[in-house]
Amino acid sequence: MKILYAIQGTGNGHLSRAMDVIPCLMKHGDVDIVVSGIQSDLTIPFPIKYKLHGLSFIFGRNGGVDLWKTLIRSKGRKLIKEVKDLPVEKYDLVINDFEPVSAWACYTRNVPCIGLSHQAAVLADDAPAPDVTDMMGKFILKNYAPNTVQYGFHFKPYAKDIYTPVIRKQVRDHAIDAGDHYTVYLPAYDDRRLILKLSQFNNVQWDVFSKHNRKAFKSKNVSIQPIHNDKFIKSMAGSAGVLCGAGFETPAEALFMKKKLLVIPMRNQYEQQLNAAALKDMGVPVIKSLKSKYDMVIANWIENARTVEVDYPNITSEIVDRIVHNHIENRQFLRIKNIS
Repeated sequence: MKILYAIQGTGNGHLSRAMDVIPCLMKHGDVDIVVSGIQSDLTIPFPIKYKLHGLSFIFGRNGGVDLWKTLIRSKGRKLIKEVKDLPVEKYDLVINDFEPVSAWACYTRNVPCIGLSHQAAVLADDAPAPDVTDMMGKFILKNYAPNTVQYGFHFKPYAKDIYTPVIRKQVRDHAIDAGDHYTVYLPAYDDRRLILKLSQFNNVQWDVFSKHNRKAFKSKNVSIQPIHNDKFIKSMAGSAGVLCGAGFETPAEALFMKKKLLVIPMRNQYEQQLNAAALKDMGVPVIKSLKSKYDMVIANWIENARTVEVDYPNITSEIVDRIVHNHIENRQFLRIKNIS
């Protein structure tokens, strides 16, 4: 069987999950990998057949997605060409982790496309949602990478075909200690803003992994270093807690490591608003920004917050086996769904 596995390259979470999904897929056939996007800091230890520009959301420096830069860097003509050129019809199975080029290539050629992503789960009827629905954000989530059928990952298995997070082997196998520093990953904030805020809490050490700096340095009680996969995992595993955006993989890994967690969802990113609602429902504190009105929440989190118990078993191989089996048995019934 020839399998095309397409991965979103905006952020690091999709590639983190792929490190465990790819070996499971390789048990079933020859796997070619597509990665599109320009905002990832991770590399995967597998050959990439198609490295594409795709359509990326660009992180800002003040807590949100930079919509203007996202528009400027979208390169619509290039995206259309990539959709036309990607030979999805040559594969027996296309599995898609919120990757738009392969999804639209399948859609335009009536090729079944199997969604396997966190985004496939966040809009489920039984999944938590914020009080106010961002209609544009919801539209983007539904139509950015259209699929024939969907399997999703979320913080809890809220519905059928929604599974608990993939915790990569590197994290599962890592020794975990109760340290005294706090690990920080807030890619939508620049270093200056983070130092200004975090240094106010001078009774703890902050270990910040920065998307905006390529050299490590220290300012007061705040250490800044570029994103590095191994160092980030080691920092989280030895931390007292994790302060991060309301993405999916990093909060899930922090919960798995039994670290207390505080999240700040990005502005202009509806998926993170949905994640924040789910985490809040589980008992994780959520703040909207680094503005001073949330200082007391941060201080209380440092002094009093507790961990949230989760059960994230290692079932990645079983999930992939089920998807491949379902495709083999039912592919003649698969039809591309209309975009709504």
